[in-house]
Amino acid sequence: MMAKLLKNREILLVVAIIALVALIALRFPAFISPASFARVYNDTSILIILALGQMAVILTRCIDLSMAANLALSGMAAAMLNTAFPGLPIPLVILAAMALGGLLGMINGTLVWKLNIPPIVVTLGTLTIYRGLIFLLTDGKWINAHEMSDTFKALPRLELAGMPVLSWLSLLMITLMYLVMSRTPLGRAFYAVGGNPHAAVYTGIDVGRTRFFAYCLSGTLAGLSGYLWVSRYAVAYVDIAAGFELDIIAACVIGGISIAGGIGSVGGAVLGALFLGVIKNALPVINISPFAQMAISGTVIVIAVAVNARAEKRKGRVILRKAEAV
Repeated sequence: MMAKLLKNREILLVVAIIALVALIALRFPAFISPASFARVYNDTSILIILALGQMAVILTRCIDLSMAANLALSGMAAAMLNTAFPGLPIPLVILAAMALGGLLGMINGTLVWKLNIPPIVVTLGTLTIYRGLIFLLTDGKWINAHEMSDTFKALPRLELAGMPVLSWLSLLMITLMYLVMSRTPLGRAFYAVGGNPHAAVYTGIDVGRTRFFAYCLSGTLAGLSGYLWVSRYAVAYVDIAAGFELDIIAACVIGGISIAGGIGSVGGAVLGALFLGVIKNALPVINISPFAQMAISGTVIVIAVAVNARAEKRKGRVILRKAEAV
């Protein structure tokens, strides 16, 4: 029983997070308070939302390097909309950001589907294009807190039942993604396409269309995250979330989402993001230098990739043994 539990990636991650928190508590006991945990979760909420979108793409044997750039462009567009029309209801601003993010995701998905361009090439190109569009729209200028309406900035910080709305939104996205991945044909198609695209075709699944929908989903979540990022930090500029795409992919890899596709879970993506969130919140508290923080984060990612690779090889060997026995 214990051996089976230890093979479960989510349980291992929970144990790793508890062990990490315990080590940090030796240096900084206040870190284990409920208020501290709630703050860490809130700080990680945007990363969780983005990791859920990236998970859908990676499951189909693709990758989205443009998520952070999509976030930046959608966030800037939301801020510009708010400054131009301060009286516009915030739900409409959020829907506009999500629609723009979804459109940018559709562009990625169409290029991968219809032109059969490798996903890494497509999203590396659109990453640069989306960043360039922000500069063209703003001429490199910032939108600062005093230019944004109070209601625009207030929503993520607004408390509901003792938790910020930002945390509640991430919990809502986790619930919705769990339902999509476990209860809908689309979620099952993501796994099927990533597990064996050739076999998926014989079951009637359109591989290209499935990947297109995965990019639409990741883009929409990036658009939502764009509004949340800009409103929470009350600033919008060209380099918002620069390099954050690496954290998003790292969260998925640490959470056991296989880069080879077809393997992973919502719980794994969430726990991978939380693991990174604990590291990023704790290391400055215990006076670890920024350069050491980068080295530690990189080491964690490499170890996670190695663990994933060994797990997949082990599964392959079991299949071979069964085949030989037959």
